[in-house]
Amino acid sequence: MEKIFIYAASLQNTGIHLARVGLVIVLLWIGGLKAFRYEAVGIVPFVANSPVMNFLYKYEAPEYKKYMNKEGEYKPANITWHEDNNTYLFSYGLGAVIMLIGVLIALYPVWPAVSAVGSFLAFIMSLVTLSFLITTPETWVADLGDKEFGFPYLSAAGRLVIKDVIMMGAAVVTMAQAAKKHILLKRQGCCRHV
Repeated sequence: MEKIFIYAASLQNTGIHLARVGLVIVLLWIGGLKAFRYEAVGIVPFVANSPVMNFLYKYEAPEYKKYMNKEGEYKPANITWHEDNNTYLFSYGLGAVIMLIGVLIALYPVWPAVSAVGSFLAFIMSLVTLSFLITTPETWVADLGDKEFGFPYLSAAGRLVIKDVIMMGAAVVTMAQAAKKHILLKRQGCCRHV
């Protein structure tokens, strides 16, 4: 049994690298999906209800509730409303930022300082995402007659948001490793990594 623990203890760096790869994959994929209407519409409740982000949309919450498409649903009138609301334009910009953060993190092998900054930005992004648990009513099960609603009953949107706790932890671990590598390379005089 002790050999198993010794082996497990040797996997710390492997785990950190896997966390980094996971962050890069998720950020590039989710960021890329922001270019599609269904994903752009899916983030509307979060942005519209956020006191620091709602100015990015033309219409105030809860007007969006009348214009939400289900994933895969095509309703031209709703699409027109979202175009007018800046839903798609904001989503394109957000997607580009998310993908940029993923690229920054991926630069760890050649530019650890930049990778550390990318991980820090992923931490901040996760913190903002977690704030939606406070600002977005749709993150909790609605009172539709069942006695199980509100806190602590996470809806599908809430379950999506709470997973950012894991991303936050992965971002801190990868940031620390990248910063450590940057400092080590700087001390060794490897200027290309500064």
